[in-house]
Amino acid sequence: MNGFAKGSFSLLAARTLSGLNVNALGYLLPLWIAPLSCVSLRLTFGAVVFWVISIFSKPETVQWRDALKLVALGSCGIFGYMSLYALSISYTTPVNFAIFNAMQPLWVVVVSAVVYRESVDSRKLLGLVVGFVGALLCILSEPDKSHASNPLLGNMLAIFASIIYSIYLVFSARMVGRFSSITILRYTFSSGAVVALAVTLFTGFSAPLFDGKLELLPLSVLMFVLIFPTVITYFLIPIGLKYLKSTVVALYGYVTLLVAAFFSFLLGMDHFQPIILLSLALIGVSIYLVGVVEGPRESGG
Repeated sequence: MNGFAKGSFSLLAARTLSGLNVNALGYLLPLWIAPLSCVSLRLTFGAVVFWVISIFSKPETVQWRDALKLVALGSCGIFGYMSLYALSISYTTPVNFAIFNAMQPLWVVVVSAVVYRESVDSRKLLGLVVGFVGALLCILSEPDKSHASNPLLGNMLAIFASIIYSIYLVFSARMVGRFSSITILRYTFSSGAVVALAVTLFTGFSAPLFDGKLELLPLSVLMFVLIFPTVITYFLIPIGLKYLKSTVVALYGYVTLLVAAFFSFLLGMDHFQPIILLSLALIGVSIYLVGVVEGPRESGG
């Protein structure tokens, strides 16, 4: 299997799990566990798992400058994204969150242009405009109070979550050619867990799931979130970053949108709105214009 195929397969699996995660968190938050408490559990669980795996992995030397970069990626990128994600999904519908989350390729283009002075041609510019029109339609759609407590707030948090994760993708892409996935994840999840636990000390840990008799269904859903979208998904993403450009990696976020939308409508977590379908289509077109022809990394790394 060549590099492009490895990267594509890894991202397809990762983003499918991410789509299921949107629905899983939509079920859990905030009824069974508070958003930031869930983030603390995810990051702490992930950090422990990646440290255990690293014991059996080839040791790598990480210079202090690189260690600081990885710590920043974890404490700002992963913790920031997971926190905004969890808060967003508590206020808006899974489909709305997934729509804004799928805008990552657009933000990657913007961040790359600002930070690394990468050129933005007319095709990408058109894609950005189309994508932002699609997002605006979603924001202006009639709020669904039966499935979301505060859609406008949730949608805005989803936009910020998408921006934060796009920044994480752009900067972490510079690290994957130098360090293994486990080394990167050990540093990023550990620093993210430290920040999350510090925040939890102030906000308090709240999880009605663990009060009294344990309910099998929400406990099973939580275990799914901890094992698959947290550990396995984040393990697979650096593989994609190793072989594909960050724009293409973000492009696979549309898989998350499709999976989340399908199961949301199937499970009754959202109801069909024509304007949402139009928004979904416009963002799909924008993602195609921005990233679908980017292809693999030229150097294979």
